[in-house]
Amino acid sequence: MFLIATEFCDPRGSAFIGEMITVQWNDRAAEAFSLDGQLASITGGGTGLGFAMASCLAASGARVVIAGRRADVLQDAAARLGDSVFAEQYDVTELDSAQAFVARVEERYGAPGILINNAGVHVKKTLEEHTIEDFHRTLATHVEGAFAITRAVAPAMKRAGRGSILFTASMSSLIGMPRIVAYSAAKSAYLGMVRSLAAELGGCNVRVNAIAPGWIETPMLHQALDGDPERRQKILDRTPQQRFGSPEDIGWAAAFLCSPAASFINGVVLPVDGGASIGF
Repeated sequence: MFLIATEFCDPRGSAFIGEMITVQWNDRAAEAFSLDGQLASITGGGTGLGFAMASCLAASGARVVIAGRRADVLQDAAARLGDSVFAEQYDVTELDSAQAFVARVEERYGAPGILINNAGVHVKKTLEEHTIEDFHRTLATHVEGAFAITRAVAPAMKRAGRGSILFTASMSSLIGMPRIVAYSAAKSAYLGMVRSLAAELGGCNVRVNAIAPGWIETPMLHQALDGDPERRQKILDRTPQQRFGSPEDIGWAAAFLCSPAASFINGVVLPVDGGASIGF
């Protein structure tokens, strides 16, 4: 149970009258935000934002398959996350293995009704320092890898008549940032993928959205900012909440977008950034 304070204008005059309304968290509300009976697959699910999303989806009732390249990291993460989380080794850059991975997940756990494209790499270099190999590896991981597994998962979702596909976008999808041209290109590509896929799959009740995390306390953030105090302060100065976010801020946003409560949200890129994308 929780309380909501409201104010309204007295029709007999201009004074505002305060009123306290008691709201009961009932079964209907719980059902709207529940992921009971859902199976989710999260690439890059063993660390950082992927781990946080797995934790929040599992707490919301979903069974979760976390996928990544490092078996030891995945097994440790699954053990920490609990009995409803399962580890499956998978490298998103091995494009020809996407169908086999999805088939293996379906055989062992059932068809995923939720897919979160989260696996990624980060390169921070000037334009001249960026190599063609850096650029290709970044796009191969983010864009080609996400395309391949989404293409493999979508048919089962269409047959089931429901599904939720999320992409982990970025502030660099929305604003210009120096020294990350490959990363920015990859994350910006997600915006077009989300809109196109939302338009194509929406008629099958398969929703496609993205979360654009702000600057969140993760190993990838530290990789980008450690040793660069000027960049760190610039980020905080443009974030109205004057702090970095926590991984669970992204996890709960993902759980919401995958839940029945978000059943009419499709083709959206949701910034979860403390206001950084609109900050001064």
